[in-house]
Amino acid sequence: MPARSAALHGRAAAWIIQGITLSWNPVLNFAPVKVLRVAVHILVGSLTVLALFPRLDRPARTRRVKRWSMKLLAILNVEVVVKGDPEAAHRAGALLVANHVSWMDIYVLFSVVRTRFVSKAEVRGWPLIGRLAEAAGTLFLTREKKADAMRINLMMASHLREGDCLTFFPEGTTSDGSGLMPFFPSLFQPAVDAEAHVWPVRISYLTPDGERCRDAAYYGGMSLGESLLKIARLRAVRVEVSFLPPIPSKGLRRRELAKLTEAVIRGAYAAPDNSPGNCARLPA
Repeated sequence: MPARSAALHGRAAAWIIQGITLSWNPVLNFAPVKVLRVAVHILVGSLTVLALFPRLDRPARTRRVKRWSMKLLAILNVEVVVKGDPEAAHRAGALLVANHVSWMDIYVLFSVVRTRFVSKAEVRGWPLIGRLAEAAGTLFLTREKKADAMRINLMMASHLREGDCLTFFPEGTTSDGSGLMPFFPSLFQPAVDAEAHVWPVRISYLTPDGERCRDAAYYGGMSLGESLLKIARLRAVRVEVSFLPPIPSKGLRRRELAKLTEAVIRGAYAAPDNSPGNCARLPA
């Protein structure tokens, strides 16, 4: 086996071994301990944003956000398996479009790709989490205001032309992960204007046995605290992130682009990719 290939296999194996160790640790796997560690981690992240981020350039901020996201997932025993090439999406300056299952989706994607999110304005007001989202370069949209939608569309198109990678969830809300809701087409317009590629992404939460993990979903009338506690009670979670073939937007209208992207992700539900993928190694 070539040295580079052996090193890659060694890193993946190291994460798998580490995941098993964490899963059977009676202290770290105790739900109240996980919740406490998450609370401390969020507090430390907020203090870092206040004290350090003003002095950092954007690449340095991006690296810190990635490490913070990886640590959060590791605390909750979430194993991330990537299928496809997320770096290709970043190099292309693309619009990532993903299904939305959990509040963890954002941190899962932050852990594997350098991107900026487009999010509803309410997130900015969430205690501590809102400050972290803003520091990560999130673009906030007030959905009820048409003028704000125009502002965000112009801003997104400008970022895409400059080669940035942007991400949004076109369902507009979360689901239980069993399927897709119809895509709203409005935020596809910037990709049309910038002639950028749209990169469909499928996110799937599974149990260690490979079954759909409904307890990882954040939907309906569930509060953020209730969702966190349900996830903390799980022994482990496996989340598969599939970067599907990109869609050129040139010559398409936003509604056509939305329907095509939805069809690609819906097709991934119907014919899931059973390849092993690459394990992202997360810090304990």
